[in-house]
Amino acid sequence: MSDDLCFTPATELAAMLRRRDLSARELLDAHLDRIDRTNPQVNAIVTLDVEGARAQADAADAATARGESTGPLHGLPVAHKDTHVTGGMRTTWGSPLHRDFVPEQDELVVARLREAGAVRVGKTNVPEFAAGSHTYNTVFGATRNPYRLDVSAGGSSGGAAAALASGMVALAEGSDMGGSLRNPAAFCNVVGLRPTPGRVPSHPTQMGWSTLSVQGPMGRTVGDVALGLSALAGPDPRVPISLTEAGAGFAAPMPTELTGLRVAWAPDFGGRMPVDPEVRAALAPVPQVFESLGAHVDEACPDLDDADEVFSVLRAWLFVASFGDVVTRHPDQVKAAIAWNVEQGRKLTGQDVARAETLHTRLHHRMVEFFDSYDVLLAPTTQVVPFDVDTEYPAQVDGVQQDSYLGWMRSCSMISAAGVPALSVPAGFTDDGLPVGLQVIGAPRADRRVLEVGHAFEQATGVGRRRPTLTP
Repeated sequence: MSDDLCFTPATELAAMLRRRDLSARELLDAHLDRIDRTNPQVNAIVTLDVEGARAQADAADAATARGESTGPLHGLPVAHKDTHVTGGMRTTWGSPLHRDFVPEQDELVVARLREAGAVRVGKTNVPEFAAGSHTYNTVFGATRNPYRLDVSAGGSSGGAAAALASGMVALAEGSDMGGSLRNPAAFCNVVGLRPTPGRVPSHPTQMGWSTLSVQGPMGRTVGDVALGLSALAGPDPRVPISLTEAGAGFAAPMPTELTGLRVAWAPDFGGRMPVDPEVRAALAPVPQVFESLGAHVDEACPDLDDADEVFSVLRAWLFVASFGDVVTRHPDQVKAAIAWNVEQGRKLTGQDVARAETLHTRLHHRMVEFFDSYDVLLAPTTQVVPFDVDTEYPAQVDGVQQDSYLGWMRSCSMISAAGVPALSVPAGFTDDGLPVGLQVIGAPRADRRVLEVGHAFEQATGVGRRRPTLTP
């Protein structure tokens, strides 16, 4: 029964807690037991506060007993990404420079989950300063994929994805610049949403006008992600790009059929990138599934030709602003990928950035035009299957050499540059049991549509219900 609770959808757990069929303390203890038995293998949760979590759960139960109004996540165990600042709990960014740092206050994304009633159990592992889509660092080591412990869980929200897949938490949150919510979701057979920039306000942040890095929810089902988004979304006056729409509506019931939906299917993004044959094979049934749900499917892709330049320039610009001083002060205590990104940023001229922003604007206009003809774009979340946990990154994709550690992430990073919402939903498995994700991409601000389409696909296929066979 304990493990059954740990894999019950968060939406169902929330309803059980509201009906008092289950106490927050019982639910927490089931998850703590699961963490105790499985985390040593997976290394997803790197900081754990058992007594603090139990005190929160007991307070949640007391509030329920008093008949108090509670939030949508009341009593649900969560863990926060270790790049998100948590008041009174260690936040390391996966860096030895911050190994023992304990901040005084929560950042906004953490505060919103707390205010919605979530119970904080700890922190999830990340790559150093969230740089890269493979979760390892010199402070805590590598996070392993629950479906096969010798391969990567993805990143940078790899600890969050692995914790969800292993049944250690009911919900999690992450961040996404070039795929850090979507990539680990695909690798771990869970769901991750990169919202429209501004949908989930980020505060504090050094570059408040940037739309490249966003924060968002992760869960084992699309409904769980929608529930998480309902707590995270909504305006904040301190965040200049925050959207005004409240979050509550995202948790409304979603359809299970897609009659009349206009779908664009881009298995290799219009020939723009190599995709591993195992990914292609796992996703081959996708068009037929959507047609069976009532959708009309065409093979089509928007013009993304400038997306690589937009992403690489704006990423480098953001890195030099965020980490330039760190690299200058501690050149021997940051990993090579961070120093490389900062160096790329330092080489930029004003003309380079102006050109990137001009191309960024044109890309946005082309995406808006494309979504006049289609409701959603479907594509692989990742170009590769989960790779060896001891490999820093795939140097080749389907035999094509990649020119940097970012090359294999283009299926996500080009969509980041486009500034549109994108959901990774479980879509299939390779012959040897590795998960593969489908990316559901929508028009600007069409986050609800992306969730609805992902939910219908999830219900039709049931791929996300396949659990890892961890032996505690």
